[in-house]
Amino acid sequence: MGNIRVLGLGKAYKQYSSRWSRLAELVDPRNKPRHQLRWVLKDINFTIQSGEAVGIMGINGAGKSTLLKMITGTTQPTEGSVTITGRVSALLELGMGFHTDFTGRQNAFMAGQLLGYSEEEIAGLMPEIEAFAEIGDYIDQPVRVYSSGMQVRLAFSVATAVRPDVLIVDEALSVGDAYFQAKCYRRINHFKKNGTTLLLVSHSPGDVVKHCERAILLKKGSVVVDGASRDVSNRYLDELFGKKSSNPPARKASNDFYEMAKSPDISIMNQQSDIFYTRPGYRKEEHRWGYGGAAVLDYLVVADGQEYPTRIEGNAETSFYFKVRFDADFESIVPGFLIKTIEGIFLYGTNSFLSTQKVEAISSKAGDVKVFRFTVSMALNEGNYLISFGVSSGDPLGELVPLDRRYDSVLVNVGRAVQFWGIVDFSAEFECLPPAVESVSR
Repeated sequence: MGNIRVLGLGKAYKQYSSRWSRLAELVDPRNKPRHQLRWVLKDINFTIQSGEAVGIMGINGAGKSTLLKMITGTTQPTEGSVTITGRVSALLELGMGFHTDFTGRQNAFMAGQLLGYSEEEIAGLMPEIEAFAEIGDYIDQPVRVYSSGMQVRLAFSVATAVRPDVLIVDEALSVGDAYFQAKCYRRINHFKKNGTTLLLVSHSPGDVVKHCERAILLKKGSVVVDGASRDVSNRYLDELFGKKSSNPPARKASNDFYEMAKSPDISIMNQQSDIFYTRPGYRKEEHRWGYGGAAVLDYLVVADGQEYPTRIEGNAETSFYFKVRFDADFESIVPGFLIKTIEGIFLYGTNSFLSTQKVEAISSKAGDVKVFRFTVSMALNEGNYLISFGVSSGDPLGELVPLDRRYDSVLVNVGRAVQFWGIVDFSAEFECLPPAVESVSR
């Protein structure tokens, strides 16, 4: 069984003011140190139990790859310790351990020996390695002629030829094509079901949420969050785009504003309080972030003429309204809308530009209050789904600046009399064709 225990782990590199300082320290080590330590990781502590699937997240430079290298033993820590039980397979940097002048087959044998297999064991595994990698005759060509995707195919095939107790995967899979990524994750999921411990580093929140129950967020070489993967992925987005410093104070709710839902032409009331949290379906676990300048104050869900329905029938036309107050002038604003599964997997996201393909910008002045509406057919299977609202400024074809985004803020329930397999209803059409009638020559 595979366990990972990281205790007080830290890594520092020596920094010298010049190359002469490095030489002087090397020549006369009795002198005082001529370097400073630059800490890449400091005081990292966590334990991963057997069979757990854990994601490691963080922006570039957070220390993710360095952490994995110390866990796998390819880099030694400056302080602290790593304890791993069981057989470990790791897929770190692209082509790590491959010699470009040797063939794929030769590299497979060398990589297998590094994993602890004998030549006889590797020879017995080669047919499976070749079949999974699907690189054909290239297996006997030098690795220097491989594409990056082919290197990933071979490296993953070797690393997973036998189910390991611990599988560690860095960003290398992101290089492969979609077909091979899906194939790799099918194998990973099979390993997980059979007790393999998974440690996955990825910049994709969707991949982490889908394949890991737990995630760890690194920032500037320290662990800042260790928890449920959906919550950690939201915090990761916070690190990318910034988060609001505080939530608005609670205010008394008012229902007058959404009389407009029944008659959309009625003028908007001047209610500017944040009453979002008072509405049915609101999730206090929402993740709110953005640079400010606007605030999402309220929302309404209408399905088949019913406000805030407790159950939305599958394929029902559903309108999602949300109200925004603007605290600054903006030449171009872009409202957005997102649907996720309850596990946090992105199903559909759009914005005002994508939905209308209109080039005309929506502008706003400080003090404006606007209501936006997205209407969709809820072509989903029975289950609970998370709704997110947001508004950004900028060019929809270029860079957008998040002003206020309320991620996973609303929970809706979709029901179906007859369910299908999967999540999304593609409304397939079926017919049984009559047998072909051969023409008979006379």
